[in-house]
Amino acid sequence: MLTAAQILHRAAGQLAAAGIETARLDARLMLGEVLGLAPQAVFTRPQLELGPAEQARFDALLARRLAREPMSHLLGRRGFWTLELKVTADTLDPRPDTETVIEAVLDGLPEWGRPRRILDLGTGTGCILLALLSELGFATGLGVDKSPAALEVARHNAHSLGLAERVAFRLGDWGDGLDGRFDIIVSNPPYIRDGDIDGLAPEVAAFEPRLALAGGSDGLDCYRRLAPDIARHPAGSEQAG
Repeated sequence: MLTAAQILHRAAGQLAAAGIETARLDARLMLGEVLGLAPQAVFTRPQLELGPAEQARFDALLARRLAREPMSHLLGRRGFWTLELKVTADTLDPRPDTETVIEAVLDGLPEWGRPRRILDLGTGTGCILLALLSELGFATGLGVDKSPAALEVARHNAHSLGLAERVAFRLGDWGDGLDGRFDIIVSNPPYIRDGDIDGLAPEVAAFEPRLALAGGSDGLDCYRRLAPDIARHPAGSEQAG
């Protein structure tokens, strides 16, 4: 049987040879997942030997990562803001850059006042909306998405974070059929030109939902679609995204 140190060394080498820049980190994450340890704790058990079942599970994860499946899909979760969110192949992975939307809203609060209702168009995992609700204990939210599978993930995340009573999710095409006033409207719509998607990293091009990536021939289709939806809401609403 191989030790944890031997497995890490072997796996990191294979991942690096496959062109994966985060090879060592990914190897630690996978081994930690198999052993039920935090990634940093793997270093404290270098002589630990994996049993046959653990070795088989690790090898299965390694094969998927070598095929460039994202680590978030292997683990079934991804960190965003201060939250840990469920992710699946039906949702776009929350990106660190998207946290700037949260920052923009929080920075604008002194000017805008206390938002009571937040609308998130194209909610996906619910990452933006749930992060805002985690910071704004007085607010409620509505997340809209055209993917039923993505909405199931968002609902799961709301429940797991204890936010389900303050948020609702709705199947819909952007703002179609929405009534009422929202104090803040947020969205992170697809913006990648259709012709550019296949040239992205395999983790994105081959494994993330095209619905959440494709922005049309110039990348702006969803923005043109969103503009009239936002304009139909009261002029007092604020937008960030």
